Amino acid sequence: MAPKDESAVPQSRLGRAGRIGKALGGGGLKLAGTAGTNVLRSREGGKQAMERRHYESAENMVKALGSLRGAAIKIAQLASFIDVDLLPDEYREIYQKQLGTLRASAPPMPWKKVKTVLNDQWDRPIGRIFSEFDEEAVAAASIGQVHRATLKDGREVAVKIQYPDVADALRADMQNAALFLRLGKLIAPGLDAKAAAAELKARVLEELDYELEAQNQRRFARAYRGHPFICVPEVETSLSRERVLVSEWVEGVDFDTVLERPQAERDRFGEIVYRFAFGSIYHLHQLNADTHPGNYLAMDDGRVAFLDFGMTKRLTDDQIRLQVAAARAVLEDDSDAFGIAMEEMGFIRDYKSFNMDLLRDHVNLTSGWYLNGRKTRITPELVTRSLSELADPRGKAFELTRTANLPADELLGRRMETGVLAVLGKLHANANWTRICREWMFAEKPSTPLGKDEWHFFEERGHSRRPLAKL
Repeated sequence: MAPKDESAVPQSRLGRAGRIGKALGGGGLKLAGTAGTNVLRSREGGKQAMERRHYESAENMVKALGSLRGAAIKIAQLASFIDVDLLPDEYREIYQKQLGTLRASAPPMPWKKVKTVLNDQWDRPIGRIFSEFDEEAVAAASIGQVHRATLKDGREVAVKIQYPDVADALRADMQNAALFLRLGKLIAPGLDAKAAAAELKARVLEELDYELEAQNQRRFARAYRGHPFICVPEVETSLSRERVLVSEWVEGVDFDTVLERPQAERDRFGEIVYRFAFGSIYHLHQLNADTHPGNYLAMDDGRVAFLDFGMTKRLTDDQIRLQVAAARAVLEDDSDAFGIAMEEMGFIRDYKSFNMDLLRDHVNLTSGWYLNGRKTRITPELVTRSLSELADPRGKAFELTRTANLPADELLGRRMETGVLAVLGKLHANANWTRICREWMFAEKPSTPLGKDEWHFFEERGHSRRPLAKL
């Protein structure tokens, strides 16, 4: 019998669902057994036994989800840096730490498979394109891995290569719609399940097309070329294909290293992440929904590099206009204007017969951190409260699930918003987030030194100080 290929990705729907179920369900049974036998142990002995079981369960989850790659890892990546009250406080960190490894790593694809993909995508041997090509991957993620290489002209590049069998696996995950709908229901109440599943499927499957990702990345790179604190690597278009994306190599330190820096540096990093994630909505009419910290590098020159553009969303003028109208209504405490905007966006059907106090309270709990007008430090506790508001059936806002809706078109925007909040919580970032977003929405004066640098950059390029002037 031939040896089992550990790098192979199970592709069938039942195979992948079964592996997830075994990892999660098996761990639960073991934990239940340990809890039962703890009545015979001392208090301290029981605690140590439970910790061992939780570590074992978390490690099994990482192993199973890591071998699956694809969409299963994307769920784990999100879960690894968002707190919800699903685990006892004393054990939650165990899972966060273990699942957090999936942000930056997954079982690597062997060099033999790498060459197979490259030879399939290019019409000439690797040696004619590169003077050097590192066989060992520098990063492995959900649907591909990255290698460092040097072009014949001396430029260093990052070569992202899709796993050869991941397309079928990812499509199988999309058939397991429950995995995604559970994530969606965590992100927002009142999820339109059918429409959301279709939106998620379209956006996730877009990630299989690296040529489309290259288009997205080029658009962001063009918009931020020469920016004082944002860097988007340039794409090497001539070498990018459906399953291979080649872009400029960027040097920098990862998110975990940033977390060890002084608070002032973490505040600055957090403001840059916020300005990029939310600001691109108004500067480009496009957002990047994949906000997990593995996509960020802190560069020596003070800039932050943003690396992954596989899941982006274009927004229409109408969408942005209504979002601004809703934000203005919250800031000005205008109930009628808020109701009209939420109705036009499709969140509710008839605001005059809707419990608008409940909806406003919900918005304040989930989005108040950037709409409260105050300087706010984002803590893990604040993140937990915000996300628990979305998921806890004991909360008042859970009543919204019976009467309100989350339009599928808004799903990725909510994912981006939630992901950014979680990143800021890890950083304990502190800023007046409202004053920053008012720069984009209402053309108000820059509120921070970074804001001044950014507006100077856009004005030099002939952009309006008011991105939404035409709206």
